[in-house]
Amino acid sequence: MKQTLAIVGAGLAGRMLAIRLADDGWDVTLFDQGERDGLESCSYTGAGMLAPQSELDRADPHIAELGDRSIALWPSVLTRLPRPVDLVMDGTVLVAHSTDEPDLERMARRILDRSPSPERIRRLSAAELGDLEPDLATRFQHGWFIEREGHIDNRQLLEALEAGITHRSITWHTTHPCPSIRPHHVDTDHPHYDWVIDCRGLGAQGDLPDLRGVRGELLHLHAPEVSLRHPIRLTHPRYPLYVVPRTDNLFVIGATEIESDDRGPITVRSALELLTAAYSLHSGFAEAHIVEARADCRPAFPDNLPRVTCEPGLVRINGLYRHGFLLAPLLLETVCQTLAKSEAVSLLETNTLLETTRT
Repeated sequence: MKQTLAIVGAGLAGRMLAIRLADDGWDVTLFDQGERDGLESCSYTGAGMLAPQSELDRADPHIAELGDRSIALWPSVLTRLPRPVDLVMDGTVLVAHSTDEPDLERMARRILDRSPSPERIRRLSAAELGDLEPDLATRFQHGWFIEREGHIDNRQLLEALEAGITHRSITWHTTHPCPSIRPHHVDTDHPHYDWVIDCRGLGAQGDLPDLRGVRGELLHLHAPEVSLRHPIRLTHPRYPLYVVPRTDNLFVIGATEIESDDRGPITVRSALELLTAAYSLHSGFAEAHIVEARADCRPAFPDNLPRVTCEPGLVRINGLYRHGFLLAPLLLETVCQTLAKSEAVSLLETNTLLETTRT
């Protein structure tokens, strides 16, 4: 008889786990407070950036090493899906306006000093920047380039995961909030499970008192006059910005990070700051159409590192913060090993540096 397993939360981690564990022979049931479209998941609002080195300016140094290992697992994750998902790993470009170049240099040096792979980071002359991004050649005197970084289309990914779950006939209870769960049980209306996996994100705050929300806001722009090919990070003392290209001249722009669990619509201030920074990067954004404006909250612990915790019958995954897409494949492997051993697996055992906790 198959072992039974309930996954609570159908965001990025919950969907990936449902497919992987069903393929591994588990009888999987999925619960989520939202619908299958994933609109209520913070993964729907993300930009899908896979940039472990770029994050080193402010992230824990372990993130870069973990991220590199996790990125290498993405192709195997995507082979399980019935629909294609855009995964682009052409590198990241860092730039700054002339008045902000000292800030860019300090940030680049900090990244270099903390990077486990400094050979992948190099300074660009104006000509080299123009070769990578012709649209930026006349706007910036130099920049920095980080190899083997990129992005994944988060909306395509959520749709492909939904199709994969449907293809496997996994039981999926939508609009089913689970405010409090316990080992082997989701609620009184469902039977005993061999394991329950908590992937609720901020929905688990009642059980994880040190979990907090970090609000992020972004815009989707259609900009026919802009031809950027790489994710771009613009250093600015007031309006730091990232721009992530999608197909058909669509761009995701963002960078706001606010200590708040407010999931309300994007504010006028944030929209103005993002649009001002985007226009300063490329004047073609002045003629862009605003396709969508979204805001949501990322779950984070005080150290801004994710955690996998385990007790008999219950595994919790949370605190992915701004690294959800980057670290999701690695966490997937960790949970599979945790279930195999019936105890929390230290990621040191999987040749990583992220720690798990056993409760």
